[in-house]
Amino acid sequence: MTLPYERYSAIKRTEQFLKDLMDPKKTPRVPKEIRKQAYYCLRHYPGNYDLDVLATKSPEIIETPNPVDDLSMLVHDYETRKENGSTN
Repeated sequence: MTLPYERYSAIKRTEQFLKDLMDPKKTPRVPKEIRKQAYYCLRHYPGNYDLDVLATKSPEIIETPNPVDDLSMLVHDYETRKENGSTN
């Protein structure tokens, strides 16, 4: 059975693996197409804040070292909507 902190660790290791695939110094013999696919995978990969919010809302799914309080989530959501021009 996978524990919530193990799931978080797997997500972070996968992120680092994809970043390493994009770096020719770390992975010199990787074809350009693989680097491109790694880039596309990372384009919308969840950031630390996203993982922290997920952990705060669903601690049984994922556990991060930095839970987010409700006020911080509200401010972040407001700022994101404001940047995107949404008034809802």
